Amino acid sequence: HSNQLRQARAMGDYLIVGVHTDEEIAKHKGPPVFTQEERYKMVQAIKWVDEIAPGAPYVTTLETLDKYNCDFCVHGDDITLTIDGKDTYEEVKTAGRYRECKRTQGVSTTDLVGRMLLMTKAHHSNIDEDLDYRKHTDNFGKGPKGHSPWTGVSQFLQTSQKIIQFASGKEPQPGDTIIYVAGAFDLFHIGHVDFLEKVHQLAEKPYIIAGLHFDQEVNRYKGKNYPIMNIHERTLSVLACRYVSEVVIGAPYAVTADLLDHFRVTLVCHGMTEVVPDKDGSDPYEEPKRRGIFQLVDSGSNLTTDLIVQRIIKNRLAF
Repeated sequence: HSNQLRQARAMGDYLIVGVHTDEEIAKHKGPPVFTQEERYKMVQAIKWVDEIAPGAPYVTTLETLDKYNCDFCVHGDDITLTIDGKDTYEEVKTAGRYRECKRTQGVSTTDLVGRMLLMTKAHHSNIDEDLDYRKHTDNFGKGPKGHSPWTGVSQFLQTSQKIIQFASGKEPQPGDTIIYVAGAFDLFHIGHVDFLEKVHQLAEKPYIIAGLHFDQEVNRYKGKNYPIMNIHERTLSVLACRYVSEVVIGAPYAVTADLLDHFRVTLVCHGMTEVVPDKDGSDPYEEPKRRGIFQLVDSGSNLTTDLIVQRIIKNRLAF
């Protein structure tokens, strides 16, 4: 979704994103994973979005475009149909006010849901630490041929160009407060957005660096078949957030003196979720605590990746 919004923003000067209500989605597609309020806030947190149009109709009309003073609308190159089989963009296409962008290959909502549903199988619950790691992590949510058994979508392929397109490219400026946060940021969701927004409010000129742990590390402290999204997918999700300035891809689990010095970090923040000890039993935040620069931040949200997975499993028959 972020990539689609990035492409759409590049086609014009001001991007308004229409977000459907829960009722509209349930009618045409099935139950949404996130409530409309969660989705409004999530979309607003994407850095290419200038404004949202809450409660946008499922069928895009010229009336809607005119209401928001839009010259044209943009959609991915996959066709969307109403419940009775009509193209939802027929009217705007006929009027010549429709543009298309490429959908991101290898990662779709359906594909992610497939990976989560596979997680409910018992053999995922206890991954033996001694097994060759590649035997399981590279195959999360995949059938024996390396394709999702749900959608046939192949693995998302990261390129340096894609990272450049998503990255802000901004260096920290004099007077910036450099804040470091670390985690899995799996299935980037409203809980993450609320946390990052709160962290962003801690300084007048915040420069937030997010450290993302490699899949192997995440699996060590989360278990089952986490992370649902691999490191490449998680990197782009976090880079798309307007509160994040930089991402460390494959950050060390323990926040080291080297890392703090290298990035000239003045504050290290963590949410209210449990901090799992490092492999040797030590506190991964020992060094920032010793320096007196560690701060717990309450996002005010109780949504976690686990809860999202539970919502999806509960609704699995409707997907």
